[in-house]
Amino acid sequence: MIFMIAGSFYFLWELSLMEWLQAFIPHAVISVVSLLSFFGEEAFLVLMLGFVYWCWDKETGKRIGFAIVMANIWNPMIKNVFLRRRPYFESDRIKLLRPIEKGDIYDLNLQGYSFPSGHSTNAAALFGVLAMSFRKKILTVLAVVIPLLVAFSRMVVGAHFPTDVIAGLALGYLIMFVMTFVYDRIKNRYLFYAVLLFTALFGLFYCKSADYYTGLGLLVGLIAGTLFEEKKVRFENTRNPLRMIARLIGGGAIFFGLNTLLKLPFSKEFLECGSFAALLVRCARYAVVSFIDMGVYPLLFKLTAKIGK
Repeated sequence: MIFMIAGSFYFLWELSLMEWLQAFIPHAVISVVSLLSFFGEEAFLVLMLGFVYWCWDKETGKRIGFAIVMANIWNPMIKNVFLRRRPYFESDRIKLLRPIEKGDIYDLNLQGYSFPSGHSTNAAALFGVLAMSFRKKILTVLAVVIPLLVAFSRMVVGAHFPTDVIAGLALGYLIMFVMTFVYDRIKNRYLFYAVLLFTALFGLFYCKSADYYTGLGLLVGLIAGTLFEEKKVRFENTRNPLRMIARLIGGGAIFFGLNTLLKLPFSKEFLECGSFAALLVRCARYAVVSFIDMGVYPLLFKLTAKIGK
């Protein structure tokens, strides 16, 4: 049986399953399982993208970057159509054990909507593109196993209904195929960027949650950053362990440090109020951070060229 109320819809079996999982799985086990959500979160995505782009294979890094960014745009665009509230809204026996964003867990603009699961989409898109790019059996296995574990963790921590994670996985694998196909077929990079922006900008007409504006900012910064890198930087990848570590630490520090720094001119109340102005500031913040990490930061690689020699 499906229940439909203002702002949400769900199947009765979904609530029953989630209530059972949280009631009968030991808290210590849930704490461990909740860590699996990390594979679909911002910090891990930045780490993996940075490793491939800055260190291993720049072109594959770009392919992964655009897949991840479009996952973070198309997913909230779908969420803002269905407007499904998260499970803990519907049952006081379901607890949110891993909040999506710091702040009020009942603020839908801040926390985002539930259908489909963004973590599941991110994990499927990331590991799927990795598997398709490098054609290694172990990556193919990981492209199935890790997204499934992430999906299970999102249910256990009370953040998503089962149908959320199923739809999230399906969307992630769809993005894997679509983005790989489009990236390889459209040789004109400007046309490729125009197609992505065309599909992304529709969200400006109706999306009201912060996650969409995060994704849009990342896309603008990624486009500008890759264009700048191709014209002005043209850095080389490295397999030297010390250089790889240095590049990852530096890039991660820039992404999270600059993101924090750019918040300082604004009050916490403004940043979390959900107004269009606040959302545009969020979009601009992520655009700047993404542009610097993808385009400007690699200028420093020449200064570390002697590390490890």
